[in-house]
Parts: sequence; C-alpha cells; structure tokens
Amino acid sequence: MAQRLLIVDDDTELTRLLTELLGHEGFEVEALGAGSGAAERATSGAYALAILDVMLPDTNGFEILKDIRSRSSLPVILLTARGDDVDRIVGLEIGADDYVPKPFNPRELTARIRAVLR
Repeated sequence: MAQRLLIVDDDTELTRLLTELLGHEGFEVEALGAGSGAAERATSGAYALAILDVMLPDTNGFEILKDIRSRSSLPVILLTARGDDVDRIVGLEIGADDYVPKPFNPRELTARIRAVLR
C-alpha cells in the first residue's frame, strides 16, 4: 500500500508537479492550497508525512508546524522559498524533521522524504 503524503502549498503548479513526481515514486499525495485546516488534516492519522510551505496566503507555516507538533509526531518537511539560515534554524527548532529551500532538486526531495520516513 502506498504511503500517503500531505502537501500544503499555495503554488498550484508546484503541487501538481509534486503530486505527479511523488506518485511515480510510489506515494499517494493529497495537496491543500491554504493553511486553514492543515494541522487538523495532517494529524488525522491518514498521512505518513507532511510537506509544508512556510509562506501561505492565510497563515504562517511555522504556526501550522507548532500546531501539528502540539498534537502529533507526524514527520514534517518544510519546503519553502524562505531559505536563509535564521528561517531554517527556527523551522528545525520548532519541530521540522527537514528543511528544503526552493528551488530544489526533485530527486533530492524524494531522497529526503524517504530518509525521514526511515
């Protein structure tokens, strides 16, 4: 059975590409275009891992991560254009399992997902 991943990112083209790429890698992917309800969905028990953007139109991905961490140990990878040292450190300190800056290599992201799931 395929592992289910949740992607929370407002970039519809990116989520479409990730859904296709990760689908070819054997994952089942669901995408949300906004942060509203993301923590509830992520902690529903239906997903093996969440990929979360930091900059969302309706909320901050760091706040979603804090909410997820208050309820669950679900693995979370932050995938975001905010790639400076301070943001990476903050993301990891509040509970991200990995932090991947955009632009990114799709094969590297896949490898990081597999590493976190190990």
